[in-house]
Amino acid sequence: MSILTTPKLTTPEFLSPQWQCLTTKPDTLGESPFWNPHESRLYWLDIPGQRLRRMTVTSDLSAKQVVEDWPLKEEPGCFAPAEQGGWVMALRSGIYRANVWGGALTLLAPAPYDTSKLRFNDGKCDPEGNFWAGSMYEPRDQAAGVLYALQSGHSLQAKATQATVANGLAWSPDGKTLYWSDTASHCIRAWDFGGPTQVLSGERVFAQFPMKPKTWTYGSAEAKLYAGRPDGAAVDAEGFYYAAMYEGHRLAKFAPDGRCVAFIETPVQCPTMPCFGGEDFKTLFITTSAHGRSDAELKALPNSGCVFATRVETPGLPVRFFKN
Repeated sequence: MSILTTPKLTTPEFLSPQWQCLTTKPDTLGESPFWNPHESRLYWLDIPGQRLRRMTVTSDLSAKQVVEDWPLKEEPGCFAPAEQGGWVMALRSGIYRANVWGGALTLLAPAPYDTSKLRFNDGKCDPEGNFWAGSMYEPRDQAAGVLYALQSGHSLQAKATQATVANGLAWSPDGKTLYWSDTASHCIRAWDFGGPTQVLSGERVFAQFPMKPKTWTYGSAEAKLYAGRPDGAAVDAEGFYYAAMYEGHRLAKFAPDGRCVAFIETPVQCPTMPCFGGEDFKTLFITTSAHGRSDAELKALPNSGCVFATRVETPGLPVRFFKN
């Protein structure tokens, strides 16, 4: 990797918003949320639970939400709405298309990796409507994860490498910058993005966080000092990048120049991915994880794995729809 620039140093502001818990039955590992503005619905998935999920959300975030589930036969990593209706999704075995909620899946592209060791993880559509998904190497002892883009002929093209757990995929509002993180190395990278050409250039480190202390346990002094590691992400209309900091009890908000300007406290230890939604896109949603958490942590934070929402001043970018 060619490191062209390094992040600028700053002192982040610490924010503690009022979060509303929207679900009553936690996910094992919630991920890949997006807001469909045509339906006023929030979509997300539970990876170990092997299900896609959705619920209608009104402006009254305290109202009881009814969640619909779509059980699957394997782990989903990410999915996105399609312009012509339905969804495109990355499952362990490949990229699929579905037209009806709970309906049949059509294989678009088989997984280009050993499915016994790798699976698809974080992904979404680029500004041109192409579906991208990164893979993660489950033994986690080497950076074998790859960022793929689904081409118009439904072939998968590798765009970036050197990740153990692919995460944090997002684009700037003008579509000229692509962000991608590796959770395992605590690193967020950025590239100049070529739009219709899909060419990535000018690779650089956007943010690098200290590694997790080996003595980390929930409630310890190390846990209080540890900022977490970058998981899923979203971008607002002003170009600020919001990274869910897994095990860090926070989101990290970055300015376009790489300055970390704020840490946003979350109601659980392990946020996994934010997204913006609501009628004005000023509702910030987060999915979270209960997967592998200690009894002490789950006792203290019993809503781990639930979906939460809070209101923000700056609207976020809407979801991009699949066009291929």
